[in-house]
Amino acid sequence: MDYYLLSDDGVLVEEFVRAPDQSTVALRGAVWRRADARWAAASGLALRADPESLARLTPTDREGAETAYRRLGGGSLPDEAALRSVAGHEPLPIAAPLRLGPVEAPDGFHERRVYRVLFAKDLDAAPGTSHSRRIGDDLVRWTLRRVGGIAWGLDVTVLLATDADDIVGPVLRELTDTARRQGLVPVTTERFT
Repeated sequence: MDYYLLSDDGVLVEEFVRAPDQSTVALRGAVWRRADARWAAASGLALRADPESLARLTPTDREGAETAYRRLGGGSLPDEAALRSVAGHEPLPIAAPLRLGPVEAPDGFHERRVYRVLFAKDLDAAPGTSHSRRIGDDLVRWTLRRVGGIAWGLDVTVLLATDADDIVGPVLRELTDTARRQGLVPVTTERFT
């Protein structure tokens, strides 16, 4: 699960629900605010759409959320199963993958997939250049870039050597978490090919 601090007011816990191809199909969320002193379903999409709420949202890890929750008077942070039991479920529009760029995999690969993880908020530092990494016989390339002047997109190309796609989910989660640690707030993961 992903954890966020709401300034000095509360804690937000979220989890993206993914389709088998790892695109986002829903967002689950629960929020605890000091004024209410109870967990309730949260609308993470509404928080991302409101600039004032988004400015108060700071990504953290579970340890940071536990510390804030205790400091705000909540006691011990519930385990993830308990948090999931109170989380709201917001479905996202589901569409077939967009077909941008070549669909064919290059020689030596079975399949080519392209994903974009969209993020809200802004970065203090400029994005890095393109990166790549081999995982077994598979190849992953990624670039973080400005999208439309208002958001950030992490473009990830996965070249799969076989029909096994078990690296895709962990790689997307790892790269998304790295961007979260820079202060960005993930909105959705779309598949282009």
